[in-house]
Amino acid sequence: MRPASPGLQVSGRAAALQLTLLLLLALVVLLPLLWLVSTSLKGPAEDIFTSPPALLPSQPSLAAYGQLFAANPMLTYLRNSALVSALAVLANLLFCSLAAYPLARLRFRGRGLVLALVVATILIPFQVVMIPLYLLMVQLGLRNSLWALILPQAATAFGIFLLRQSFLGVPVELEEAARIDGCSPLGEWWNVMIPAARSDLITLAMFVFIGSWSDFLWPLIILDDPGLYTLPLGLQQLASSFSLDWRLVAAGSVVSILPVLLLFILLQRFILPNASGDAVKG
Repeated sequence: MRPASPGLQVSGRAAALQLTLLLLLALVVLLPLLWLVSTSLKGPAEDIFTSPPALLPSQPSLAAYGQLFAANPMLTYLRNSALVSALAVLANLLFCSLAAYPLARLRFRGRGLVLALVVATILIPFQVVMIPLYLLMVQLGLRNSLWALILPQAATAFGIFLLRQSFLGVPVELEEAARIDGCSPLGEWWNVMIPAARSDLITLAMFVFIGSWSDFLWPLIILDDPGLYTLPLGLQQLASSFSLDWRLVAAGSVVSILPVLLLFILLQRFILPNASGDAVKG
């Protein structure tokens, strides 16, 4: 057999080094999550503050999860978070795509200015608009309601910009073909643009869901009724009520992470690199 060339040996070493670095990086990222899961699985009689710390529980138990759902309204928190996040995602997909389509395809005076103003709002921190938004919710009579959590997230400048860029990549010939078939501009948006931007729509849905699911500051400000609390507020109540039992806090944190993790696992195969590919295939 002929010996491997020096170039192949160097590339093999580089690949091995790259793999090692990626594994170390993955370990650093996953270690806090693994520690969280380990703490939630440790039995009531096990000391979670041992020195040196033990990653693997010596007495694995699901008692913390049972106590979490038995003594706390976790199902209510989960239901509120799921409702707010789902409606925020649907509203973003609808309104952002409707706003992005004319900015991408229609020619009208001031289109560039409108786009610049939309993009400029991304630079405004939420803390700047927090008080005016609170006063607006009070005037609308929506304070202490789930609608006060949904409406401010119904459309985002990031979503409009993302979908506009996606629509710009769709071949114009597809719209012309749909127009010949008798489609109205609204029909072109629904039958051509929406299928073509599927990957970006799913990406936007994931971003909105994660942001809405994990939002803490705005629900803390606008909600007073514990029956309307979302999961982050419920976990904060859990930490203050059971500050000495971190197993419950860890179990609640694991429960809050699972929906986001499952959503990413289920939707990642739909994220395609080419936005126009879906429309061409369809």
